Amino acid sequence: MQAKIQKSMTLTFLIVLLFSYVLISILIYNQNLSFLKSNVQQEAELIAFAINETEFGEDFFEKPTEAARVIKGLDAVSLDTRITYILRGGEIIYDSLGVNPGWQGAPLFSAAYGTRQDRAEVMDAWETGSGEAIRSSETTNQRMYYYAILLENGSVLRVARGMDNLALIALRILPYIVGLFVIMMLVVWFLARWQTARFVRPIIDLNLENPLENQSYAELQPLLEAIEEKNRAQDLITEMRKEFSANVSHELKTPLTSISGYAEIMMNDMVKHKDMPKFSARIYKEAKRLLSLVDDIIKLSRLDEGKIEAEKESLDLYDLSREIISRLALQAETKKVRIILTGEPVEYYGIRQLLDEMIYNLCENAIKYNQQRGRVYVWVGKTLEGIKISVSDTGIGISETEYERIFERFYRVDKSHSKESGGTGLGLSIVKHVAHLHNAKISVDSTLGHGTKIEIRF
Repeated sequence: MQAKIQKSMTLTFLIVLLFSYVLISILIYNQNLSFLKSNVQQEAELIAFAINETEFGEDFFEKPTEAARVIKGLDAVSLDTRITYILRGGEIIYDSLGVNPGWQGAPLFSAAYGTRQDRAEVMDAWETGSGEAIRSSETTNQRMYYYAILLENGSVLRVARGMDNLALIALRILPYIVGLFVIMMLVVWFLARWQTARFVRPIIDLNLENPLENQSYAELQPLLEAIEEKNRAQDLITEMRKEFSANVSHELKTPLTSISGYAEIMMNDMVKHKDMPKFSARIYKEAKRLLSLVDDIIKLSRLDEGKIEAEKESLDLYDLSREIISRLALQAETKKVRIILTGEPVEYYGIRQLLDEMIYNLCENAIKYNQQRGRVYVWVGKTLEGIKISVSDTGIGISETEYERIFERFYRVDKSHSKESGGTGLGLSIVKHVAHLHNAKISVDSTLGHGTKIEIRF
């Protein structure tokens, strides 16, 4: 983490430095270009003023020697500029880059340079009095800034200066930027290392056992609260596991002790022949209870770990409930409890095996904890809130304070009654896990001594 923060800070500074260099280069270039334009325009205006104040006479255009000499004299004092004198028709009478001067007897117009009436700055000068343009010169092979101004005699004076040196200025400051970059990188590296260590230290020194006792950044408070909540949940899970282990040991030990005791008595011939079936029935009953307990523990373990191999399928919950009631018919008849199924066919996409286990446990509990000649009402159908399964009975009921606890493992409202009915204490825990797996909500409504109603809403 510390290395990543340090690397990020250094990279950020590098990007900022490069951006600053590009921005400074652009600003310097634009500033120098503005300065160049101003100088060229001032020089053009001075030369134009000198030409306008010079009296060439009426035969000026018939004496190119005199005109060329005057312009050449003005050009001699200019600095790195190209001066071009263009007649009204676009013919060049003078170009400082080498048009053959008239004073040597050469013709006024040089075919080597042609005309300049098609240039944008020249056309603007004839139309508005002045014009400017930036382009690459065919003569000098470099980028030039041109400024043209209209003279009083109708001709145009154009002054130009190369712009290639402007780009070189940015390159000239590059060594200074590189030197500054190296120095600043060293400074930033040490600062980033110091600041990173300073920022990370409170995080490294966090007391994760008691996160809320740490004096740290305010931004870390939600994280510390989450860790505290997780620690509490972990402690609760650990406590539940200890309690579960103790309950499992106790629940397994009870039937094993009974089986071992009955078997020992029978082995030592301490049981009369006529009592053998009764003792065998007790051993069978305890063994069956032990198998049910182990089976329920395995189911809960798989549900906890999410190891459910069965795939979801479309099924009718009403038909499934009817099948379950048929399987429980003998148990209900023994308890003299009547089961009534109402509702309507309803399709649901879920794991059939788990939904069967959930509805079976609800109905079986309603029978076990019911009164003699009691009733169990099962309703399956659709409501405005979605699919619902309701199982209610006329049994012993549950105190309101125990609504949440009945879904805990091995918790029994009436322990003595549960022992007699052969319950493992895991049925409703399995119901809770299956409902959670199918994103269903469980609600309990019960009155002590008057029955219980449990609803599953999908």
